[in-house]
Amino acid sequence: MSDAVDPMDDLLLRRDAVALGRSDDELARLLRAGELSRLRRGAYVGSVLPEDEAARHRLLIRATMAGLRRPAVVSHQSAAVLHGLPLWDVPLDRVHVTRRPRAWNDTSAVLCCHVARLTDGEVTVVDGLEVTDPVRTALDLARSLPHEAAVVALDAALHRGILSHEVVRGRLFDIAGTPGSRSAARAITAADGRSASVGESRSRVILHRWKLAPSALQFEIRSGDGGLVGRSDFAWEAERLVGEFDGRIKYGRLLRPGQDAGDAVFAEKRREDAIRDEDWGVVRWVWSELRRPDRLAARVRRAREQSMSRCR
Repeated sequence: MSDAVDPMDDLLLRRDAVALGRSDDELARLLRAGELSRLRRGAYVGSVLPEDEAARHRLLIRATMAGLRRPAVVSHQSAAVLHGLPLWDVPLDRVHVTRRPRAWNDTSAVLCCHVARLTDGEVTVVDGLEVTDPVRTALDLARSLPHEAAVVALDAALHRGILSHEVVRGRLFDIAGTPGSRSAARAITAADGRSASVGESRSRVILHRWKLAPSALQFEIRSGDGGLVGRSDFAWEAERLVGEFDGRIKYGRLLRPGQDAGDAVFAEKRREDAIRDEDWGVVRWVWSELRRPDRLAARVRRAREQSMSRCR
């Protein structure tokens, strides 16, 4: 396939292939032979499409922006992908862009165009493309996504230091009275950069919704002599209860050189035993329980009641 696609650029647009003398029949033959994969109509890659949805969307952004006849700035969830922010339950089938007034909506199967005012300071360049800056991207997500999905993205941006709570809160005045501004204020108020994963962010939103909000995040459990025993995702200090979201990726983060997953799980078990030895209760939950918030709420409520009884 080296003669069909520039090895420095895995993306191939039909218009470029035709300009190079390729025919539609030849492109169809390369597709059948597995030497090309179709990204969308008129856009191909010279390899297997990435399984990762964000990686596929980055390719879709490049293909779509290259085909636009009028300038636009990558925005909303597409900008979030280019900024490296995780998204949860957010469709990535279309590329989102923003054009300044007097533009008009130009929505298609692969493009969603928003029309809004953008200052030069709200636009940056990522991978050679004009993209809304992290603060503007956060505001757009906060006012357009459902609450839980917005908090996930905002938490990640805060956790990674891409933006600060003070700055994004201050910029709320810029969108006051616009559609979604109240939702944005709610999501930004709820965001917390101490949540270190999608699962932790979703857990926190659910716990708040069920009036089981923890009193502390990333809570340090210390021994009687002040030594650090462990750190937990959540804590209910009055009940001496800590909570942990158990995502598989967590154990990957815990691995030290030479360790395997079994070693990490064993070390985590010893850490939990040490926390219990300091007279703290521990409650854990997994991804499947986030899909049933009522079950998560019941588990945490029961654990709090048991811990309260133990502390009496």
